[in-house]
Parts: sequence; structure tokens; C-alpha cells
Amino acid sequence: MTNTMEVKARLIGGFILLLLGSWVLHSFLALLVWAVVLAITTWPIYQRLLASNEIHGKVTWGALLLTLLIGALILVPLGYGLSRLLNEAQSLGQILTEAQNVGIPPPVWLETIPMIGNWAKDTWMNALGNPVVANESLHWLGTGSAITYTKDFASQLLHRFFGFLLTLLVLFFVYQHGTGLSQYVLATNRKLFGETGVRYAIHATAAVRATVNGLVLVGLGEGLLLGVGYALAGLSHPAMLGALTGVFAMIPFAAKLIFGACSLVLIAEGHMAAGSSLFVFGVVVILLADNYVRPRLIGGAVKLPFIWTLLGIFGGLENFGLLGLFLGPTLMAVLISIWRDWVADMDKPKTIAWVEDAENGAAQEVITEVEPIPSPSPTEFDDGQ
Repeated sequence: MTNTMEVKARLIGGFILLLLGSWVLHSFLALLVWAVVLAITTWPIYQRLLASNEIHGKVTWGALLLTLLIGALILVPLGYGLSRLLNEAQSLGQILTEAQNVGIPPPVWLETIPMIGNWAKDTWMNALGNPVVANESLHWLGTGSAITYTKDFASQLLHRFFGFLLTLLVLFFVYQHGTGLSQYVLATNRKLFGETGVRYAIHATAAVRATVNGLVLVGLGEGLLLGVGYALAGLSHPAMLGALTGVFAMIPFAAKLIFGACSLVLIAEGHMAAGSSLFVFGVVVILLADNYVRPRLIGGAVKLPFIWTLLGIFGGLENFGLLGLFLGPTLMAVLISIWRDWVADMDKPKTIAWVEDAENGAAQEVITEVEPIPSPSPTEFDDGQ
């Protein structure tokens, strides 16, 4: 009785401590999960790095090198994009200043839009065509709204930057102690759920890695191919457009928003052939990537049907934000695995009964073969004729 009370007290105390720890870290849980996702995805690369001759067995240097490499791969493109955004913002400020003095003339291609060209030009002239109207339309920029938006953007940018640094710091320690952590996790699952829990943990790890490969690698491939298409179509800043397409392409079918808008701009400017070709090329790339390549990378690795992968991506994105892109399919993979095990357990009694019947029948046949068979009398085969 005393031992039972002690076990219950330990369980209650551990649960309370778990709740307190979660409450303390709740603001950083998403960052911790990001670090774990990155570690699981890049763990094979980390193992190859440790096995190389340059840093053979040097865990700290290997963890530091790979962490810095991941940070550079993410921060360098973002830094370049922000610098381009600041340059464009300065150009936009000059355009707005001139607009308040002389107005903004409508673009030449606006009038060429079929059916609504004249209406679009008149609307533009009424809104931005002369200095007085332009001043009224752009008056909000002279209020505190633009300053407030700028401060909010800078605050969010600084917050995200420090959050990313914290993620990299956690990622470094996960690399350092990943082997021990994985053993603790597997031992805990084995203690709580048996060998089935260990298999689910391994399945979840494979699902995370497959999802990241399917989303990120396919997205980068789509961005690279469509970036080449942007350059051939004559669009300005094809690298930036390709990078933006690659980011949107991590969400299935979202890249159509980027290359579709670029195709419409080209068609509106009078480049009908270039715009149409870019749209057709983009549709072919997206269809091949989203319907053939991505399902094989994600679903093929964990035997997850693509429809459940897609639902997991969209559901995770809605409930967990960008992190849900990877958590959603992982949860779906584990649930499908549990469901398959449940179906298999339901069929086990039938299988066992069939096996027992087969064994009994085989045993009976053996007994029949061993027992001596009496010779039939002539009357046993008499058919009465």
C-alpha cells in the first residue's frame, strides 16, 4: 500500500513539475520545436560530418560548423531580400514625393487591358492622376500610420531575429547531445508504451525528415526552375521572384499566386507570348512537383497517402502556423500507423483461429498417415449392382 502511494505521489509531482516547466517555456516552445525539426532533418548530414577526416569525432566543432552553416543558409537570403526591400522602399518614397507634386500618370499597358482598359485608366486618373487627388489619396502616409507600421515591422523583425538566434543555440546543443537525447526518448517510449511506442517514435522521426525533404527541397526546386523562367521571360529581379516562389512553393499549389501574377503583368504590358509561356511552364512545373515528386518524397517514405499528407499540411498550417507544415503530416503519419496497427490487431484472432485450424488439420492428417489403414473387404466397395 505504501509503495502504491509513493508511486502515485511521484506521478502527481512529476505531472505538476511538467506543467510548471511548460508554463515557464511556453513562449519558447515553438522555437524549441523548430530546433528539434532542424536537428532531425539534418542529423544524417551531421553524422557524415562527424565521420569525415577533418573533424572525425569532434562533436563540438561539428555541431558548431553545421549550426553556423544552417544559420548562413537562412540569414543570407533573408538579408539580401531585406536590403532589396529597403532599396525599393527608398525608390517608392521618391515616387510618392513626386506624385504629391505632379501626380502619378497611368501606365501605358493599363489602357490595353481588354474590356476594362478605359475604365481602369479613368479610375487611375481619378485616384492618382493629378497632384490634388494624389495628395488626398496618399494623405495617410503623412499621418502617424506609416510611422506606426514601420515601428511595428522593425519590432517584429528584431523579435524574429533573436528568436532565430535562440533556435540556433538550441540546435547546437541538440547536435551535441542528440545521441543521448534520442536514447532517453526511446527508453521513455518503451517504458510507457512498450516496443510499439518505440516504433511510433521512429516513424514520427521518418515522417518529419520526409516532410521537410518533400516541402523544402521541392519548393527550392520549383523556385529555381521558375526563377530561370522569370529571367527568360524578361522580368526584373528574377532571383528575388524565384526565391519568393520557392518560399510559397513549400505550401502545395501556393506558388501559382506568384508566377500567375507575373504572367498577368507580362500580358498586361503587351508581352503576350512571354506571359503565356511563363504561365504554361509554371503550371507544368507545379503539377509535376506537387502531384508526382512531392508525394513520393513525403508519402513514399512513411507510406502515407498523399491526400492525408495534403490535409495534414493545410490543417497544420492553419493551427500551428508555418511550423504546422511539418507537424501536420507527422501527426497524420503516426495516426495512420496507429490505425493500421489497430486493424491488424482486429484481424489477429481470425488469423490465429485459421492457423490453429490449419495446424489441427495437419496434425490430423499426420495421425491418419501414421495409423495403419485396414484393408477393405470386397463388400465395402460393392455398389449393390
